[in-house]
Amino acid sequence: MEWCQVRTNPERRQALLDAAIEVLARDGARGLTFRAVDKEAAVPAGTASNYFANRDDLLTQAGSRFYERLQPTEETMAKLAEGPKSLAHIVELMKETVGRIESFRTGYLALLELRLEATRRPELRAVLTERVRADIDFNVRNHLDAGLPGDEKSVLLLYLALNWLIVDRLTLPDVFTEEQGQELIEAAVDRAIGE
Repeated sequence: MEWCQVRTNPERRQALLDAAIEVLARDGARGLTFRAVDKEAAVPAGTASNYFANRDDLLTQAGSRFYERLQPTEETMAKLAEGPKSLAHIVELMKETVGRIESFRTGYLALLELRLEATRRPELRAVLTERVRADIDFNVRNHLDAGLPGDEKSVLLLYLALNWLIVDRLTLPDVFTEEQGQELIEAAVDRAIGE
Protein backbone atom coordinates (compact mmCIF):
# COMPACT_ATOMS: atom_id res chain seq x y z
CA MET A 1 0.00 0.00 0.00
CA GLU A 2 1.30 3.43 -0.92
CA TRP A 3 2.16 5.78 1.92
CA CYS A 4 0.39 8.68 0.21
CA GLN A 5 -3.11 8.62 -1.16
CA VAL A 6 -3.76 11.00 -4.05
CA ARG A 7 -6.99 12.91 -3.53
CA THR A 8 -9.58 13.14 -6.26
CA ASN A 9 -12.06 15.84 -5.18
CA PRO A 10 -12.33 17.72 -8.51
CA GLU A 11 -13.52 21.01 -6.99
CA ARG A 12 -10.65 21.04 -4.50
CA ARG A 13 -8.16 20.16 -7.26
CA GLN A 14 -9.43 23.07 -9.39
CA ALA A 15 -9.22 25.46 -6.44
CA LEU A 16 -5.62 24.37 -5.82
CA LEU A 17 -4.75 24.80 -9.49
CA ASP A 18 -6.37 28.24 -9.53
CA ALA A 19 -4.30 29.10 -6.46
CA ALA A 20 -1.18 27.80 -8.23
CA ILE A 21 -1.92 30.12 -11.16
CA GLU A 22 -2.16 33.08 -8.78
CA VAL A 23 1.13 32.12 -7.08
CA LEU A 24 2.87 31.70 -10.45
CA ALA A 25 1.68 35.10 -11.63
CA ARG A 26 2.66 36.85 -8.42
CA ASP A 27 5.82 35.02 -7.30
CA GLY A 28 7.07 33.26 -10.43
CA ALA A 29 7.91 29.59 -10.91
CA ARG A 30 10.50 29.63 -8.13
CA GLY A 31 7.83 30.77 -5.67
CA LEU A 32 5.47 27.93 -6.55
CA THR A 33 5.58 25.57 -3.58
CA PHE A 34 2.95 23.34 -2.06
CA ARG A 35 2.98 25.57 1.01
CA ALA A 36 2.40 28.72 -1.10
CA VAL A 37 -0.48 27.03 -2.95
CA ASP A 38 -2.06 25.86 0.31
CA LYS A 39 -1.84 29.38 1.70
CA GLU A 40 -3.27 30.99 -1.47
CA ALA A 41 -6.14 28.48 -1.56
CA ALA A 42 -6.76 28.98 2.18
CA VAL A 43 -6.63 25.24 2.87
CA PRO A 44 -4.81 23.33 5.61
CA ALA A 45 -1.06 22.89 5.19
CA GLY A 46 -0.26 19.72 3.30
CA THR A 47 -3.41 19.72 1.18
CA ALA A 48 -1.69 20.37 -2.18
CA SER A 49 0.76 17.53 -1.57
CA ASN A 50 -2.25 15.19 -1.31
CA TYR A 51 -3.43 16.21 -4.79
CA PHE A 52 -0.20 16.43 -6.80
CA ALA A 53 2.58 13.88 -6.97
CA ASN A 54 5.29 16.55 -7.03
CA ARG A 55 6.03 20.11 -8.08
CA ASP A 56 6.40 19.12 -11.76
CA ASP A 57 2.92 17.60 -11.66
CA LEU A 58 1.57 20.83 -10.17
CA LEU A 59 3.30 22.95 -12.84
CA THR A 60 1.98 20.78 -15.64
CA GLN A 61 -1.58 20.70 -14.36
CA ALA A 62 -1.56 24.48 -13.75
CA GLY A 63 -0.74 24.93 -17.45
CA SER A 64 -3.69 22.74 -18.43
CA ARG A 65 -5.98 24.61 -16.03
CA PHE A 66 -5.12 27.91 -17.70
CA TYR A 67 -6.47 26.59 -21.00
CA GLU A 68 -9.59 25.16 -19.35
CA ARG A 69 -10.43 28.56 -17.90
CA LEU A 70 -9.84 30.39 -21.18
CA GLN A 71 -12.14 28.30 -23.35
CA PRO A 72 -14.46 30.48 -25.44
CA THR A 73 -18.10 30.47 -24.43
CA GLU A 74 -20.73 28.63 -26.45
CA GLU A 75 -22.01 32.05 -27.50
CA THR A 76 -18.60 33.00 -28.91
CA MET A 77 -18.32 29.70 -30.76
CA ALA A 78 -21.79 30.23 -32.23
CA LYS A 79 -20.81 33.72 -33.39
CA LEU A 80 -17.74 32.22 -35.05
CA ALA A 81 -19.73 29.57 -36.89
CA GLU A 82 -22.84 31.54 -37.75
CA GLY A 83 -21.69 35.17 -37.97
CA PRO A 84 -21.01 37.14 -41.13
CA LYS A 85 -18.02 36.10 -43.21
CA SER A 86 -16.33 39.49 -43.11
CA LEU A 87 -13.20 41.22 -41.88
CA ALA A 88 -15.32 43.25 -39.44
CA HIS A 89 -16.57 40.02 -37.89
CA ILE A 90 -13.02 38.69 -37.55
CA VAL A 91 -12.02 41.94 -35.86
CA GLU A 92 -14.92 41.52 -33.42
CA LEU A 93 -13.85 37.93 -32.68
CA MET A 94 -10.20 38.92 -32.22
CA LYS A 95 -11.15 41.75 -29.86
CA GLU A 96 -13.25 39.28 -27.85
CA THR A 97 -10.31 36.87 -27.67
CA VAL A 98 -7.81 39.52 -26.59
CA GLY A 99 -10.30 40.88 -24.06
CA ARG A 100 -10.95 37.41 -22.64
CA ILE A 101 -7.22 36.82 -22.19
CA GLU A 102 -6.58 40.29 -20.75
CA SER A 103 -9.39 39.77 -18.22
CA PHE A 104 -7.54 36.69 -16.95
CA ARG A 105 -4.29 38.61 -16.46
CA THR A 106 -2.88 36.34 -13.76
CA GLY A 107 -3.55 33.28 -15.90
CA TYR A 108 -1.60 34.66 -18.84
CA LEU A 109 1.27 35.81 -16.62
CA ALA A 110 1.35 32.34 -15.07
CA LEU A 111 1.49 30.83 -18.56
CA LEU A 112 4.48 33.05 -19.38
CA GLU A 113 6.18 31.77 -16.22
CA LEU A 114 5.39 28.20 -17.24
CA ARG A 115 6.85 28.79 -20.69
CA LEU A 116 10.07 30.07 -19.16
CA GLU A 117 10.16 27.11 -16.78
CA ALA A 118 9.61 24.78 -19.74
CA THR A 119 13.00 25.82 -21.15
CA ARG A 120 14.51 23.99 -18.15
CA ARG A 121 12.03 21.12 -17.78
CA PRO A 122 11.67 18.84 -20.82
CA GLU A 123 8.50 17.15 -19.51
CA LEU A 124 6.78 20.51 -19.00
CA ARG A 125 8.03 21.64 -22.42
CA ALA A 126 6.46 18.56 -24.03
CA VAL A 127 3.12 19.12 -22.29
CA LEU A 128 3.00 22.84 -23.13
CA THR A 129 4.11 22.23 -26.72
CA GLU A 130 1.32 19.71 -27.18
CA ARG A 131 -1.25 22.02 -25.56
CA VAL A 132 -0.23 25.14 -27.48
CA ARG A 133 -0.09 23.19 -30.75
CA ALA A 134 -3.60 21.83 -30.08
CA ASP A 135 -4.83 25.36 -29.35
CA ILE A 136 -3.33 26.70 -32.59
CA ASP A 137 -4.82 23.81 -34.58
CA PHE A 138 -8.22 24.41 -32.90
CA ASN A 139 -8.13 28.09 -33.91
CA VAL A 140 -7.07 27.40 -37.49
CA ARG A 141 -9.65 24.64 -37.94
CA ASN A 142 -12.48 26.75 -36.50
CA HIS A 143 -11.56 29.73 -38.67
CA LEU A 144 -11.45 27.65 -41.84
CA ASP A 145 -14.57 25.60 -40.96
CA ALA A 146 -16.50 28.82 -40.34
CA GLY A 147 -15.69 29.92 -43.90
CA LEU A 148 -14.12 33.18 -42.76
CA PRO A 149 -11.83 35.09 -45.11
CA GLY A 150 -8.15 34.18 -44.93
CA ASP A 151 -6.17 30.98 -44.78
CA GLU A 152 -4.08 29.05 -42.27
CA LYS A 153 -1.14 31.47 -42.59
CA SER A 154 -3.46 34.41 -41.88
CA VAL A 155 -4.64 32.79 -38.65
CA LEU A 156 -1.05 32.01 -37.63
CA LEU A 157 0.03 35.60 -38.29
CA LEU A 158 -2.86 36.87 -36.16
CA TYR A 159 -1.92 34.41 -33.41
CA LEU A 160 1.67 35.68 -33.37
CA ALA A 161 0.83 39.38 -33.59
CA LEU A 162 -1.94 39.34 -31.01
CA ASN A 163 0.04 37.24 -28.54
CA TRP A 164 2.76 39.85 -28.43
CA LEU A 165 0.21 42.64 -28.10
CA ILE A 166 -1.26 40.76 -25.13
CA VAL A 167 2.19 40.37 -23.56
CA ASP A 168 2.78 44.12 -23.83
CA ARG A 169 -0.69 45.02 -22.55
CA LEU A 170 -0.35 42.72 -19.52
CA THR A 171 3.28 43.31 -18.60
CA LEU A 172 3.93 46.90 -19.74
CA PRO A 173 0.45 48.43 -20.06
CA ASP A 174 1.81 51.93 -20.74
CA VAL A 175 3.49 50.87 -24.00
CA PHE A 176 0.14 50.77 -25.84
CA THR A 177 -3.06 52.27 -24.53
CA GLU A 178 -6.23 50.22 -24.66
CA GLU A 179 -7.37 52.36 -27.60
CA GLN A 180 -4.11 51.73 -29.45
CA GLY A 181 -4.49 48.03 -28.72
CA GLN A 182 -7.94 48.01 -30.32
CA GLU A 183 -6.59 49.88 -33.37
CA LEU A 184 -3.70 47.42 -33.66
CA ILE A 185 -6.11 44.47 -33.62
CA GLU A 186 -8.01 46.07 -36.52
CA ALA A 187 -4.77 46.70 -38.42
CA ALA A 188 -3.49 43.17 -37.79
CA VAL A 189 -6.69 41.64 -39.17
CA ASP A 190 -6.67 43.98 -42.16
CA ARG A 191 -3.04 43.26 -43.02
CA ALA A 192 -3.07 39.53 -42.34
CA ILE A 193 -6.37 38.85 -44.09
CA GLY A 194 -7.32 42.01 -46.01
CA GLU A 195 -9.01 41.27 -49.31
